[in-house]
Amino acid sequence: MAPLLHVEGLVRHLGGRNVVDNISLSVPAGQVTCLLGPSGCGKSTTLRIIAGVDRQDAGVVRLNGQIVSDDTRHVPAERRGVGLMFQDFALFPHLTVAQNIAFGLPKDATSTVRVQDLLNRVDLAGYGEKHPHELSGGEQQRVALARALAPRPKIMLMDEPFSGLDNRLRDEIRDATLSVLKQEGTAVLLVTHEPDEAMRMADEIALMRDGRIVQQAAPYNIYNAPADCAAAGFFSDINILNGEVHGALTETPFGQFLAPGLSEGAEVDIVFRPQHVRIDFDRNGQGPHPTAAEGTPARGTVLRARFMGKESLVEFLMDDGTSRVTATVPAVFLPKPGTILWLSIRRDRCFVFPRKTSAAA
Repeated sequence: MAPLLHVEGLVRHLGGRNVVDNISLSVPAGQVTCLLGPSGCGKSTTLRIIAGVDRQDAGVVRLNGQIVSDDTRHVPAERRGVGLMFQDFALFPHLTVAQNIAFGLPKDATSTVRVQDLLNRVDLAGYGEKHPHELSGGEQQRVALARALAPRPKIMLMDEPFSGLDNRLRDEIRDATLSVLKQEGTAVLLVTHEPDEAMRMADEIALMRDGRIVQQAAPYNIYNAPADCAAAGFFSDINILNGEVHGALTETPFGQFLAPGLSEGAEVDIVFRPQHVRIDFDRNGQGPHPTAAEGTPARGTVLRARFMGKESLVEFLMDDGTSRVTATVPAVFLPKPGTILWLSIRRDRCFVFPRKTSAAA
């Protein structure tokens, strides 16, 4: 089955640079794909091109199997038949909730049935006669979702639609929105700069940087097999140990790591996440007895420890005098600065990358 949304080779020049640089992706029915990346990486421009409110300098946009924009044609936004949701809900203040949802639908009995069905599905039954100013932010977001779904679009484009909500409501509204979209079988392209949101909602994540997609995969795969150091760091805090390749090996405070395919003398980064550091504070300085997966233990001196609510963060200076490592402990653990502890790391959760001049995601 052909994807409902397919773009190939999108390029957009702005300000003397390619803000969108050879973007290609496909979204089938019922799938949520997240364009994830920092501000200025080109994700919103990509969405505007697909929506038809901006035009690419090169490339092709296909919706429902039909070309809607290429070098010779450009179907206007209002004729593309896609649903649109943005951070600004853009509800009409003088219209009721029901009238907002029905806006643009034929004025007949089927529209009334559709509006009532959507009100039920977004958990706003009985709200039809209210006006937007009478609703909370979360309720307004659900009205905006119902309005976008009312014409039964096969494709939904969403640009940071939840960023205006407070943290307490955000997860609840995201989950409710995802449930409704899945029920409708809609192909969804969601733009976000929040990794947690992408991991929570997406079937597939397209990680963008400097106008390009640097990695595209399911959330589990993109988190556990990042393309580079910057990709790993975009999803969580990371530790980085610097080293050089000698005889296909790199020496670190935690022993030697294989560096396959890298040339002699190449500079590398050994990357691992704080939750994959094991602290052994029960052996009175004698050192832990690590498992085979943990490899060589190393000694570190506590620089500082902080309790973060769900876990503690402990920062160490390793015995080589230069390497710093942060570990997380899922409890209250606040050793005093200067305390010497032994650490091990999960080797199967470490990544070896060629060092780059910039690690910005």
